[in-house]
This record gives sequence, C-alpha cells and structure tokens, in this order.
Amino acid sequence: AADAQNKKAEIYDSTAIDAGRIAASGFASGLHPANSIWFGLDVGQESTEERKWLDDAARTIFTNIHAANFDAEMGEGYADLVPAGWFVLYTAEADEGGYHFEHWPMAECYVSSSKPGRRVDTIHREFELTVEQVVTQYGLNNVSDQVREKFRLGGSHLGEKVRVLWVIEPRTVEAQGPALAKNKAFASRHHEVATKHTLRESGYDEFPCCVPRWRLIPGTAYATGLGADAMPDIKTLNQIQKLELANLDIAVSGMWKAVDDGVLNPKTVRIGPRKMVMMADTKNMEPLTTGADFNVSFAKADQLRASIRKILLADQLHPQDGPAMTATEVHARVQLVRQQMGPIFGRLQAEFLQPLIERCFAIAYRAGVLGKAPESLRDREFTVKYISPLARAQRLEEVTAIDVFLGGLAMASQLDPTLLDLVDMEQTQREKAEALGVPAKLLRSTDQVTERRKAKQEAEAAMQQQAQAQQVAASAGDALIQSAVAA
Repeated sequence: AADAQNKKAEIYDSTAIDAGRIAASGFASGLHPANSIWFGLDVGQESTEERKWLDDAARTIFTNIHAANFDAEMGEGYADLVPAGWFVLYTAEADEGGYHFEHWPMAECYVSSSKPGRRVDTIHREFELTVEQVVTQYGLNNVSDQVREKFRLGGSHLGEKVRVLWVIEPRTVEAQGPALAKNKAFASRHHEVATKHTLRESGYDEFPCCVPRWRLIPGTAYATGLGADAMPDIKTLNQIQKLELANLDIAVSGMWKAVDDGVLNPKTVRIGPRKMVMMADTKNMEPLTTGADFNVSFAKADQLRASIRKILLADQLHPQDGPAMTATEVHARVQLVRQQMGPIFGRLQAEFLQPLIERCFAIAYRAGVLGKAPESLRDREFTVKYISPLARAQRLEEVTAIDVFLGGLAMASQLDPTLLDLVDMEQTQREKAEALGVPAKLLRSTDQVTERRKAKQEAEAAMQQQAQAQQVAASAGDALIQSAVAA
C-alpha cells in the first residue's frame, strides 16, 4: 500500500482519475441500474402463464442481485475495466442464502478460453493466505504436511504466507457416475503452489466467473481499455503539470540578478519579507525577467483535459454542464451514445450480463426460489432481453421510426382514410412499449384485451336492446293515449 501511494504521488493531475470514475458510474447506471429492472427472460411465443412466470423470475433474480453485494463489487470491477479493459467477477450462492459476488484482483488472475473466439471459461487465480487461514478454510486434514506442522507449532508460524492456486476449467470428459461436485461440467481445484498438494477438488454446473473484455488484444484472451487510448494525453498532461509545479516557485518568488561589488555578496544574500540587503547601488540587484509563459501551458493543459474526458466517455455518458436540453437535443445525445457504445455494449452483454444472469438463474432455480416452472417450459432455452437505459437507447431508433411513420400516416389519412388499415395499431403500441421498457405486467394480454372488448360489445348490445325496448314501450304508450283520446 505504501508503494502504491508513493507511485500515486507522482501523478500531478487527477483528470483521468475523475473521468474514469465518472465513466465507471455511467456504465453501472446505464447497464444495470439498481433502481429499475434492467433485464427480462424470453423463450419466444410464450403463453400468458409462461410470460407471468418469466417476469416474476426476472424480478426475483433482479431483487436478489441488488440485495447482495453486487453494486459494491461492480464499483471495483469498472475501476479495472476503464483503464485496463477487463475484470473478473465471481458469483456464488451465499451461505445464508441469496448471492455472493467477489471482484478478483487482476494481478492474481490468468484467463483463457478453451475454444477460439469464445468467452473466457478457464481461470487460474494465484493468491496468498496465512497458515491459519489455509487450515481454517480447507481443514487441517486436507493441507500438506508442511503447513500442518507450522500450524501445530503455532506462534509466528501461523502468520506465514502460503501461496494457493485456484483452477476453474471445463472438464474434457463428460461426467460419469453420481451427481457429485467433482463430476460437474466445470472442475474446481485448489493447490498449494510450493508443495503442489491438492487442497480441495469440486466443481460447478456453470462457469462461476464473468470476464468481460473491452477490446481484445489479437492472439490473446486479454484486452485493453479506454486507459490505453488516453495514455499519451495523460502522460503529456502529467509532464506539463510537473513543469508548472517546478516553475511555480520561480513565478511566485521571482528571479534576481546581483553584482558582487564587495558590499553585496550574491552567494550569501537572502531575499524575503522584513529583510535588509546591503548594497552600494540599487542597480546592483534587480529582478530578472524570464521567458516563461504560463498561458501556453494553461491552454495546452485544458486541451489535454478535454481530450482525456472525451476518450474516457466522461462527457458522453453524463450530461454536460449548461442549460437544460430540448427534446431534440436529448434525442440526438442518446443517439450519439448508442452509436458510440453499440459494439462495446454488445460485447459487455455477451461476456458479462448474459453469463451473469444465466448463473444467477441457475442458482435461484436449484434453490427453489423461483418456484415450479410451467410444464410447457421444460427443455426450452431462454434468452435474456435487456431493458437497461443503454439497451433502451439502442432501441430508441425503433420508437422514433414508428412515431415518424405514424405522424406521416395521420397526415396522409386525411386525404385517404383507408390508409389507416395498413397498420395494426395494437401491435404497434406493444412494440413501442417493449422498446421503451414498459413492464409487461402493465399491459393486458391479447386474450384479456379480447375478453374486455367482448364484454364491452355485450354491454353496448344490452344497452341498445334496453333502449329499443324503452322506445317500443314508449311508442305503445303513445298509441294507447291516442286511441283513448279518439274514443
């Protein structure tokens, strides 16, 4: 920690740190906000009962994710993603129920993929534990003889470090035999590095780690982030700030020239407040004007700061300072974010959000939290649909296209009313609602709409019959009155 602080002291400008923090918060609020559900489950052509179960399951998973330590750990994850381009998030079931998330330090992790071009499914994590921690976590009977002996000796030996290697990788042979942890799809093994002793062997039904990557480095499983793009400007700005600080003393105190005339000794003279300097002539000591121009460095520094904030997306993901924007400006800004974040957002969906939801769904379903699924959903694959702010920004173009088309259709229908028959208005509004992220429970199903319309028609028919009956009765009454008068 002390070494890290010493290195941090060599940073003379915090623009990149602040911009990275803003970008990280923008990713979190845009991809998975804690205050609104940001994903749903879909199997395609589902019935009303299936839709209700899937919506309830998605909301249950969402609630449990954000009730756990997900948001806190993701703050650390994005702190790695912005400068370095990748991070590792481990997902497990908490001992007390619910989910447990861990952000693993990048320096401890080595990742790979068993299939070229696929997402990461192999990870080796090397970390340190004390002798006491190793025995507590793995049990005295499962550690090596060396560690067991140090534990029995006690004292200072308990604090000695033991390097542990944790390997998670897909099994190459299909599991055979009983449904034990060591027969699951992904193997998990813990080893002591020094002795190569196996501490624990188990497994997972799904790969428990999410390893999203910003921009892949060709030929490797690793990536670079926005920090690599901004690094030249960051280093240049840091150097300018360093030169400014070095010259700040001269700018404040000034430089002087002096003549050694036997009375004034430039080597011993000290200039400062409430001091007297003895000299034969006032011209023997005068200020020395330098050719430095701080305005040049100020202008360049401001230019570099703006470039760094732009590269790190700090100004794109958050509204800029200034007056309130019009609806047109808001739409243009959202469209710009969608264009900039489109490819990267797709990768984050495929390598982060998709495996995260799959893992959380499997844990919750095995624990019985989601309840029994309808029998019609058996053996059907579900997909994750995203309704986060960034996902909605990507689909906003559909909403705009629908609105523009309907506006033009309304004008054209004034000349030819039959044009309105071109559009299924009900389905159009359902598409808009889905693109805007309107909760499915707020919309009536097709069957409910049909029943509601049928009930209205029956009510209207009954009212018409009643009105007709009243009209007939009134006519009959008038006829009787006229007959009586005539008689």
